Amino acid sequence: MTIRTARPNRAQHFQPRLYCLKKLESILLEMQDTKSGVKGTEQKLNITTIPHVIAGNDTIAWISNKMKTTTEEAQAFGTMLVAYGYIYPLQNHKKLVMCNDSSLYRFQTPYFWPTQKWVPDDSDYGIFTLLLHAVCLCFKQAHYNHLHEWLNHKWDFIVMQAAEQYKAGKERKKPDRVVFDCQERAYWMVNRPPVSLSNSNMFYQQAIMRSKVKSSVSLGALVKYITTYKNHDPLLASCLPSNPWQTDHDAYWTLNMRRVEVPTKMRVERWSFSLFELLSDLRGRDDFKIFLKKEFSGENLAFWEAAEELKWGTSSSMSTKAETIFKTFLAPGAPRWINIDGRTMGLTVKGLEHPHRYVLEAAQTHVFLLMKKDTFFRYLKSPTYKDIQKKALNPEPHNFSPANLEQNALNRSPGIHPIILWQQEEEEKAKAAAASAPVDVKAMMSKIDRKK
Repeated sequence: MTIRTARPNRAQHFQPRLYCLKKLESILLEMQDTKSGVKGTEQKLNITTIPHVIAGNDTIAWISNKMKTTTEEAQAFGTMLVAYGYIYPLQNHKKLVMCNDSSLYRFQTPYFWPTQKWVPDDSDYGIFTLLLHAVCLCFKQAHYNHLHEWLNHKWDFIVMQAAEQYKAGKERKKPDRVVFDCQERAYWMVNRPPVSLSNSNMFYQQAIMRSKVKSSVSLGALVKYITTYKNHDPLLASCLPSNPWQTDHDAYWTLNMRRVEVPTKMRVERWSFSLFELLSDLRGRDDFKIFLKKEFSGENLAFWEAAEELKWGTSSSMSTKAETIFKTFLAPGAPRWINIDGRTMGLTVKGLEHPHRYVLEAAQTHVFLLMKKDTFFRYLKSPTYKDIQKKALNPEPHNFSPANLEQNALNRSPGIHPIILWQQEEEEKAKAAAASAPVDVKAMMSKIDRKK
């Protein structure tokens, strides 16, 4: 006789993703608490007052204080909330990250939370796209044609629904309309991220037009790269003087500090591999600056560093940095004017009218190639590089037997948990505050009397 068991319900199974989303939503509800949550204010955006707006730095500070984590970890957690659609940016809709500055954000309405499991329908996306094109005209014709071709079988229905929603939106108050548009746009940015047709086409064209290389040439280049870097790979060659992770001997870290006065021979040798290796090492870049200063040609490297600072700096200082770079390197009669071709100069100057992180990419690449073809090879032949080669240290390897390494591993004490460290710091702060507080003489006398 066969015993039949009831088939388990799918909802009864443990769903890790749903559990994680519920945990996120519980934290999100704490963040929206009027008393202990993130402070929200009214903010004017395009002459419209938007309620309950939060700043990126306030949000990251709240997460860091709530979870007892570093600022970097709190920023990563905030970025995850933005990526999942729980928080959306007000100013830069396409940038789904949490910035640690005064960038403006809002909490997404629970209607659009992922746990609602709304399936992003093609028709709804088409209606939203038409409304976006009708309101702000920020939709390119190529995108419109692509959407029309994709949803051609129900285009009349989409146009009719978009027209009705547009009329209904006109009847709302302007702040409500702006907030609702931002919420819906944030939802579609997460569920249907836009694809830049022009960029993708450009990438495919470059891939097709790229010259083909014989397999023998490709293998030869790979063998050359491995031969060059094999002594500098920590997996293929041992660390000198010893591996600090095995021996607890910190001489390796001391000798390879970022701006150590006298570098090692291995480090100096790596500078000669390429200009990228030289500029990636701050100590090598400082030596390269000394050489350029002697030749009175340091403006190219100064411009390259300024472009890197703009690329990886904060968004709040982007406009100021771009203006400073233009006045210093690109403007007619600039004090450190760089020599680049007219086409690159025109594109760069035009892009600086609306600066962004990669506005100097073309000019920076042009300057990098100039230094790579000319200045870099002159530096390798210069007395500056030869002198640093002579002064470079060649540390002797420290020989540790397997028995010593095993004993050292047994003696190594485990690290202290960050929460315990934080608790110890808080206790020390409380003790210091109590020691610096004024002494209540009456209270002390009463305690002494009680003891008697």
